[in-house]
Amino acid sequence: MPAGRACRVRDANAASSGRRGTFAVKASREPKRRWKLIGASASGWGMTLVVGDKAPNFTLSSGSGEKVTLSDLLAKRSVVLFFYPKDDTPGCTVEACTFRDHYEAFQQAGAEVVGVSSDGEASHTKFASKHRLPMTLLTDPDGKVRSLFGVQASLLGLLPGRVTFVIDRAGTIRHVFESQLRVKSHVEQALEVVRRLEPSGTAAAQGV
Repeated sequence: MPAGRACRVRDANAASSGRRGTFAVKASREPKRRWKLIGASASGWGMTLVVGDKAPNFTLSSGSGEKVTLSDLLAKRSVVLFFYPKDDTPGCTVEACTFRDHYEAFQQAGAEVVGVSSDGEASHTKFASKHRLPMTLLTDPDGKVRSLFGVQASLLGLLPGRVTFVIDRAGTIRHVFESQLRVKSHVEQALEVVRRLEPSGTAAAQGV
């Protein structure tokens, strides 16, 4: 498989060079691009969101049935929003448990971690309990929020996409990482980006 085909990364560092949405994987030779067309989305535009875009606001239910709204979370701290295919499958379990193992580090850096899949509330509750997951898991049964963010299915459309977004407190997307296979990299790269966000965000999140 050619280098760079398995994952795509877009980082806020691109802004310093004036190239919005430049890919950050060193092995990749893919051309830079502002957006790409996908299937019809709930927003009606069908575009993948990239670094510099405003994250669309949404409200979804958590495993406990609580309604969670993105803007409410962003009022307190930055958000690491990871879309994953399905509860308790091998890759998704590794990814979720890696987020679990680094959850305190994300909290200390001023970020909240939130997972999204199409699984129901009961499935999320069982998944979180089985693996002692501290982060919030939201259910997106009809895929509307997944479409709003332009998260594409992979494997000829058979498997829901695995994409992680880092969103700062202003609601701006600062980092996007997409890969079905490099599940731990979703966590590692998101934490690196969160730690680079302005210190004022961390202070506010800690109530300073």
